[in-house]
Amino acid sequence: MKSVLARLLLASLTAAILLPACSGGGDDPEPAEENLVITTTPVLNGQQEAVAPGPNFPLTVTVTSKMPPQGVRIEVSARPDGSGTTAFFTANQTTSNATTIFTITNTPQLTVSRVTVTVTSVSKPSNTKTGFYLYSRK
Repeated sequence: MKSVLARLLLASLTAAILLPACSGGGDDPEPAEENLVITTTPVLNGQQEAVAPGPNFPLTVTVTSKMPPQGVRIEVSARPDGSGTTAFFTANQTTSNATTIFTITNTPQLTVSRVTVTVTSVSKPSNTKTGFYLYSRK
């Protein structure tokens, strides 16, 4: 009888030690990483740039914070300023480079356009930065 009790006690102790290590089963928490800090040229400040001849408009996006381990996804869209308008330019790029250059094309003439840039960590999707600026083509 003592042998059965000893085995039962040993099995209970083993289960108590091993079962918590097996629990969880859910999503792993997002990794800790530095908050994204970006700079752009033109600056994402919500202001309107001076009217330019175009037809192509350069945009440089630089991640100045420590690059996340799996890189970032950069989404760029340009559309006539106003609600409900369709984008005339979109670009999406995943990169580990600190600096990424885009060229905005197809800008309509004599129309104020809004460029929106969103940079998101691939390894931690809640780590994101978004901004916009306005510009016009002569």
